[in-house]
Amino acid sequence: MNVRLVLASGAALGAIAFATPAMAQDAPGTSQAAEDDNAIIVTARRQSETLADVPASVTVFGADTLAKTGVQRADDFIQLTPGVTIVTGTAEAGDTQINIRGINGARDAESSVALVVDGILKTNTAQLNQNQGTLRQVEILKGPQGALYGRNAAAGAIVIQTLKPGDRLEAGATLRAAEDNTYLATGYVSVPVGDTAGFVLSGNYSTTDGFFRNRFLNNSKTIDDQEIWSVDGRFVAELGPNTELDVKARYADLTGASINFNASFHLPNFAAVDPAFFEDVNTHPFGFYSNIRPTNDQTTFEASAKIEHQFDSVTLTAWALYSDVDQSLTADGTSADFARFLDFTGTATGALAAANAACFGSTAALTGFPLNAPTFIGQIPVPFIFAPANGSTFGPYSPTTCDGTQFQIREQSDFSAEIRLASNGDGPFNWQVGAYYLHIDREVGVSLGADLGNGVTRQLYNAPGSANPTTQLYNDDFSTDVYALFASADFDVSDRFNISVAGRYDIEDRSISSLVPAVFDPITGGPINPGQQVVGGVVQPIPDQSQTFKQFQPKISLRYEATDDINLYANWGIGFKSGGFNNQGSAAIVDQAFNQFIGTNVLINDQYRKEVSSAFEAGIKGNLLDNRITFDLAGYYTNIDDMQFFEFFVGGFGLLRVVSNIDEVEIFGAELNLTAELLEGWTVFGSANVTDSEIKANASRPVTVGNKSPYTADYTINLGTQLDLPVSNTINFVSRVDYRITGPTWFHTLQDDTNPTLFSGLLPGSALALPAFVGDADYSVSQRDTFGVVDMRIGLETDRWSIFAYAENLFDERYLNEVITAVEFGGSFISPGGLQRFGVELGYKF
Repeated sequence: MNVRLVLASGAALGAIAFATPAMAQDAPGTSQAAEDDNAIIVTARRQSETLADVPASVTVFGADTLAKTGVQRADDFIQLTPGVTIVTGTAEAGDTQINIRGINGARDAESSVALVVDGILKTNTAQLNQNQGTLRQVEILKGPQGALYGRNAAAGAIVIQTLKPGDRLEAGATLRAAEDNTYLATGYVSVPVGDTAGFVLSGNYSTTDGFFRNRFLNNSKTIDDQEIWSVDGRFVAELGPNTELDVKARYADLTGASINFNASFHLPNFAAVDPAFFEDVNTHPFGFYSNIRPTNDQTTFEASAKIEHQFDSVTLTAWALYSDVDQSLTADGTSADFARFLDFTGTATGALAAANAACFGSTAALTGFPLNAPTFIGQIPVPFIFAPANGSTFGPYSPTTCDGTQFQIREQSDFSAEIRLASNGDGPFNWQVGAYYLHIDREVGVSLGADLGNGVTRQLYNAPGSANPTTQLYNDDFSTDVYALFASADFDVSDRFNISVAGRYDIEDRSISSLVPAVFDPITGGPINPGQQVVGGVVQPIPDQSQTFKQFQPKISLRYEATDDINLYANWGIGFKSGGFNNQGSAAIVDQAFNQFIGTNVLINDQYRKEVSSAFEAGIKGNLLDNRITFDLAGYYTNIDDMQFFEFFVGGFGLLRVVSNIDEVEIFGAELNLTAELLEGWTVFGSANVTDSEIKANASRPVTVGNKSPYTADYTINLGTQLDLPVSNTINFVSRVDYRITGPTWFHTLQDDTNPTLFSGLLPGSALALPAFVGDADYSVSQRDTFGVVDMRIGLETDRWSIFAYAENLFDERYLNEVITAVEFGGSFISPGGLQRFGVELGYKF
């Protein structure tokens, strides 16, 4: 792609930004005047109002836009939203990280984005990219929203409305078929029950073989294959003239693959042996050949009830939600585990002898099997720096058994409830007050095992002598109780000037208990978890821990109506994410494996701190030429203290996932939106967001000061057009093109930096006896390049049926979904983005 041409085109268009051209779903309380004016009605401040009156930057997708773009899940509509990016499904299905204006949801921590569906706050980050039922409107709010929408809204909130039963029978279905045996079927039926009640039942099924194949397992479809089905039910009844009951339930099941990564090495001093040792992540040729079939299973059940009663001057709303999400994965291990399974003395016994025999045997049988450069399988399973003539050079997830296995679980159940009292008058002053409670039980386990050629035993601890003996284990039970009080007030100072204030005070009580048994690692002879101590030859349990995190989150918003068509606005707020606990033993293993061995000074704690941000936004929004042109220009500044950041470590111990803190990050940027209806039925739209950031302080890795906020694209540009033209009295021709450009992105705090690696510690004592600096890594090649993806849909539709042909990634742009840099390993784990895919869609409703 010619990036300069793209940027020049964006400049020529005035850096126009995206705003949906479709009318949003009618919201409760919408005035007839608003309907007649085709105003977009949103609930961005927990009240129904026109989008133009909201003193913030909000992207809205109404029912018509959702249908014409084919949106199903969060990754669909986020690609249409300026200043927002998403990483999802690279490691596992529930692993979703949404970045809004430089604030990212760190993997294994709480999300930075609140998900609110039909007025109820979801509590599990694994649900962010699940199908939520029959969508009717999606609002994406940017900036801290905790004062209004509650927990984990530090970067923003996604507010979704689904189909509500009406007073007539309604039903619809959509079928899709595309390449790679990719199919989707969705359907719903809305049925009135008498004059005062009704229910909606919807279902979703999708399956795909995925884009990539496992070369070792007979080109099997085991890399990004997936099968999902879900059922949603909603029952709404008027219990009286002023009381409404809304009950919902859903079940979802997912099976598929996990850990679809390759390794890319960043060792410049090894490049003389093979240039692939110093590889730009963007030029990597992907190949998959693990001997373990990666799997991912996820089941979700949730049920909620909401009741709303209108008194003369106030409305009381109360809801309760129960949610249970269980997730597990199996996968091949990482190359760093090789050293644990090698014994050249011939004296090993027990589990080590069995793992050693399997490793040597599989390597001998596979010598010469083609792997991605610079990796290869030589005659013996040792890193090349120890046996350069006939040794192997392995990356992760190899076809041999030497890298072991991994089995992970994440199981969470929670109960939450909220009660809210709000004024329901149309006067100049409105208010809300309420309280919130949440209880979470979560178990997280990461088990590494010896691969004896018997596959993975799906339990966290397997004793020595078993088919898949556990060699290292992290397994913890987390318990959280959240209490919050909140209030807000909205005051029309005059016909043109409005002030809103809101505040929320959160208390999060968190505790952790290690579930790791007090046993020894059958491979190394040490504790099975590095955090365990050995006293008198006996492994000691890891002590329990607890901590309370508190924070007040205020928000102030101002709006001034300069003219009937133009509003000026500004807002400021505090965002908050609770601190928490890593798997116990994390600090000990990082200190032993890296700080003591290669002299790094990486600061990792078993407890990470809370994240607090202060964000300011100011802008102007309005319309011109009788609402044929709409625009929204905003500038923003955010300062984040103790930003939570995901770190991935790989070493002789295997793998480790932790959350660390970046002490201070500063972010500022601008965003401009424009939509123009050039002719009746022909709309053009676009967006440009520019975000600049700087790490101001980082005790965990001091060398990174001055670098950019991780997972943050320098800019995003959305350009598109939509035609909706009649070809007869009943049939319309519809065509839509969306072009998304995502700017350069760093995924780690280490960027144009060098750092010691495990090779820096191994080389001096090896047969090569090279200086330590030869093993240092250079991470300047780990930045994801700019990429652009074009999606297109074209077809015919009536009030009853529709038929579309569509293309995803029309020009087959090759790009990276994620780059997870394992700094002390000497490289990055990279996952590819989606490739070109063509399909057809049929829809019918009655």
